Amino acid sequence: MEKKIFIKTFGCQMNEYDSNRIFDSVKRLGFIKSEDQANTDCYVLNTCHIRDKAKEKVYHEIGRIKKLYKKKNKPIMIVAGCVAQAENQEMIKREPYVDVVIGPQSYHKINKILSNFDKNKKEDETEFDTIAKFDLLAKTKNLDSNVSAFLTIQEGCDKFCNFCVVPFTRGPECSRPFKKIIMEAEQLIKNGAREITLLGQNVNAYNYKEKNFEYKISNLLNELEKYSELKRIRYTTSHPKDMDNELINCYKHATKLMPILHLPVQSGSNKVLKNMNRKHSRDEYLKIIENLIKVRPNIKFSSDFMVGYPGETDNDFKETITLIKRVNFINSYSFIYSPRPGTPASNLETLEANILKNRLKILQDTLEKIQINKNKSEIGKVLEVLVENKMKNQNKFFGRSEDSTPVIFTKGVESDVGKVVSIVIRDCNRNSLFGEKSSVASGVAA
Repeated sequence: MEKKIFIKTFGCQMNEYDSNRIFDSVKRLGFIKSEDQANTDCYVLNTCHIRDKAKEKVYHEIGRIKKLYKKKNKPIMIVAGCVAQAENQEMIKREPYVDVVIGPQSYHKINKILSNFDKNKKEDETEFDTIAKFDLLAKTKNLDSNVSAFLTIQEGCDKFCNFCVVPFTRGPECSRPFKKIIMEAEQLIKNGAREITLLGQNVNAYNYKEKNFEYKISNLLNELEKYSELKRIRYTTSHPKDMDNELINCYKHATKLMPILHLPVQSGSNKVLKNMNRKHSRDEYLKIIENLIKVRPNIKFSSDFMVGYPGETDNDFKETITLIKRVNFINSYSFIYSPRPGTPASNLETLEANILKNRLKILQDTLEKIQINKNKSEIGKVLEVLVENKMKNQNKFFGRSEDSTPVIFTKGVESDVGKVVSIVIRDCNRNSLFGEKSSVASGVAA
């Protein structure tokens, strides 16, 4: 008899990748993916701890699941990911409905847990064991068949920004073996991937030593460039401290490396950056931007911005706004500082709520204006778009431009999926471009 598993994922692309690898693993036990969260034998919550109130959101979700199964047999309840890592035994004590907690570096143990499941025994697997996890990834085929696929190359963080919980939930920086990454990339390409996004907490900190050679992310990019069926390469998320010359120079010769870089800065104020322990200055960040533009003039940038870090003054905030206007970031993320338990900044005095809300609005309005103006500037142009799918119940297709902007277009055909096609842009909103398939090469439409 087939067993069903439902996996709900919170958070970033790395969690999405982990959730997919969990499913690839449990398939060997006979599990099939359930699309109905109210009808499953095993329920997995893969959690994220990066934002405020993440823990309470998880407990709220567990309460909702309990109601779903009030009159049914209880599924095996697994909480995985960063909240599981942070809470471990406390979660089991607080919510007995949870059977298993699995940290983000321990999900390779899920098959053993499920094979030997005892409903009368609670399981806590939250030890940092990244190497063993990477060994599992090497043994388990990545079955992802999407046109655009994710591939984890590195996990953990050694930067210890004063506001960030990642070093405590994901552990120290650890890089996967170079050859194993390439083997998984080959599998993804064989499955139909035409775009691969390399993932890591500090993806550009990738560093794997084998014999007398030190592999870096630049070596991965150069190797992936050789695969003719692969059309596009991206990576996220980067840290400014690890943007070395070798990586910057990749933008000069790696034609498949897309001209968009997500490079979190958090603040435009040197004082705030120092207080955050970001390990870079405003000028150092801008120098990276300048060097990238020199080698790839059409490159665009996105970033993360934190509003209201303890001690941030009006002048500090203004410096962030001037930085945003100078670089013209697109598709950026912004959020109000919230204390994360266990971090050095968690005991610092926070700013008044009305100040925080006002600053966030100003910052988001600034980002939105830049993004809208950028999208408007694309109207009338012909862009190269990688087609990911035909939209359900519509005669429209979805893809992304080189800078990762979503593009919805007409006049496509089913065979366009997985190909890079020319799209003339006719309209836009803040987040997306709209157009139609064109026979004209990229540039300006007639």
